[in-house]
Amino acid sequence: MQETIHHLSHIDLDGYSCQLIMKYTPYKITNYNANYGPEVKSKLDLILENINKNSESALILITDLNLTADESRWLHGEVAKMNDANKEVKITLLDHHGSGEESAKKFEWYYLDTQRCATKITYDYAKENFKLDEPTWMNAYVNIVNAVDLWKIEEHDNFEFGKVCMRLVTETRELNRVMFAAEDEHYKIALLLEATKYIGKENANILLDENIHAIKKEFFKTEKNDTLDNLATEYVVKLLGDKKDTHTIYYKGYRGFLSYGVGNTSIVGNGFLVAYPEYDFIVDVSYKGTMSLRANNQVSVAQISKEWSNGGGHPNAAGGRIIGFKEQFRYDKVKQQIESLIYDKESVAGKLEYKTQEA
Repeated sequence: MQETIHHLSHIDLDGYSCQLIMKYTPYKITNYNANYGPEVKSKLDLILENINKNSESALILITDLNLTADESRWLHGEVAKMNDANKEVKITLLDHHGSGEESAKKFEWYYLDTQRCATKITYDYAKENFKLDEPTWMNAYVNIVNAVDLWKIEEHDNFEFGKVCMRLVTETRELNRVMFAAEDEHYKIALLLEATKYIGKENANILLDENIHAIKKEFFKTEKNDTLDNLATEYVVKLLGDKKDTHTIYYKGYRGFLSYGVGNTSIVGNGFLVAYPEYDFIVDVSYKGTMSLRANNQVSVAQISKEWSNGGGHPNAAGGRIIGFKEQFRYDKVKQQIESLIYDKESVAGKLEYKTQEA
């Protein structure tokens, strides 16, 4: 068996449940999640990069995502190149979407079954191939996911409980899944694990629904109780601080922190600047390229926003939009764009200053 499994799955209940199943296998697993479209290839690129960084044999496991014919050919070719270079890499794709039929006919690693949800396919496959250490609740949970994902309304109890589990995933937005990919996946899996404790209880769907808020709070709670918003904010600020080594940027001698898609900058951003006073400003860039900047009397972010994007605002709170910004699904690609912008702006400013001195 491969030493490392790189597991890419979808971002819905079925996708995360596949990763929950694999949690009970004895292998070293790195999880990745993607929605359909360009994000799939972006995450596969990241997986290939990570495999190339070490000498371990690896399995690329893809669940609840169908690949297009072009994506399948590309991935098959990239893995073939790795194996030709004495890497030991395999692919297994477990899916139930009929749109993957063309790829399934061409590649033996592409397993397609439209009669079961991806969680059930993964569960059955793991029992046969991955030494699954199955907990008592797993079979019932798999049937719940199967009922709601395939919309089997006739399985009333499973279907209704599955609907609440779906909401546990779709309405869980406290953590940004680009900035905090591993932490967000861990959060969702933890919530689903808590949900399994309600299986078999009378009115289980109602009980789970009534306790969602408390379950979320318990995940973020430390030594003191607070509102969910405050607990989540404190958690996010700590996560930002843990990323200082890789998320710091500099502009004209000022130290800034770059986040992507975190939002709620007035609270999170100001919380970060109070917790880490060595920073002069923080900027959060949205997926569409809008910027929200905050400072704590160390620099005018209104001026920074004006110079970067013709934006503006107040000295400690400003915003703008980056023209030509390309949405990314990896933080490192976002930082490359912003650092390129900063370099261009600093270069222009330097040239203008030189010309003024020359005159």
